[in-house]
Amino acid sequence: MANTTNTQVEKNCYSAEELQMFKELILKKIAEAEHNLELLNEAVAGSKNDVTDTAPTFKTLEEGSNVLSKEENSRLAARQQKFIRDLKDALIRIENRTYGICRVTGKLIPKERLMVVPHATMTVEAKLAQKKR
Repeated sequence: MANTTNTQVEKNCYSAEELQMFKELILKKIAEAEHNLELLNEAVAGSKNDVTDTAPTFKTLEEGSNVLSKEENSRLAARQQKFIRDLKDALIRIENRTYGICRVTGKLIPKERLMVVPHATMTVEAKLAQKKR
């Protein structure tokens, strides 16, 4: 039993089966993210709602709301694009068999963290240490 614990501690990369599991998770997340990005882009492009009320005050408020909504949707779309890029970078690390290895410490990122943040490149400890600097 002590041997299995030592093996887990000394483990420095994920197995082919584990990498395949992460790949499937990431591909699913990419598909969801690309769908969300498409919806955001449609919202940005289609935010030219016709205002049927002719009251100038209403039109001004409506136009202001549309601009704010368009800016927010553009900001969300940019974040979604970055998320997709980070996920695709994670797929490259899977192919290179470097996925799940902390770029700061060289230690294996816990599987639980990668299930939640599959594009993570650092352990929580490394991330916290980086923020303290």
